[in-house]
Amino acid sequence: MKKTALIIPLLLSLSVHSFADEKVQPQTKNSTSSANLIRINTRPEILGLWGMEIPNNKKCTEYYNFRGSNEVVVNSGKEWSIGLYDYQPSPDNTLEKPPALIMQIKYENNETDCSGRKEDQSGEVSQYFVKWNNPNTITFCASEKGDQCFAILRRVLP
Repeated sequence: MKKTALIIPLLLSLSVHSFADEKVQPQTKNSTSSANLIRINTRPEILGLWGMEIPNNKKCTEYYNFRGSNEVVVNSGKEWSIGLYDYQPSPDNTLEKPPALIMQIKYENNETDCSGRKEDQSGEVSQYFVKWNNPNTITFCASEKGDQCFAILRRVLP
């Protein structure tokens, strides 16, 4: 009997304490909660790190890192280049007009690249058409028809 008499006041004090800590915040029509907002950020499908094997030098891979804010970093052997890119996806997702990629090199360290050449490409603007072989392999082509392709890049990192 004593045990029951002690348990009831203990349970009552715990239940009152738990209700006292609970705070109810009124919602108004104009209030918005950041927890209820959904943001969808899209990014170009080309974003990420890509590698291209050089046909004449199998030991050297040229890397293209397409980063956010349209920045691209290219590493080829001892050569490092930094520039800007603009990726324009196919307007209708068909093979009639492939995606276009425009790159402008802003700076490079003028060292020897994977092909053994040492030339300053600062200020150069290049345009390629991107042929998607699969989600992890792309080909750079010189024409919209995809018949003058010269470089195959494989995705290294997403």
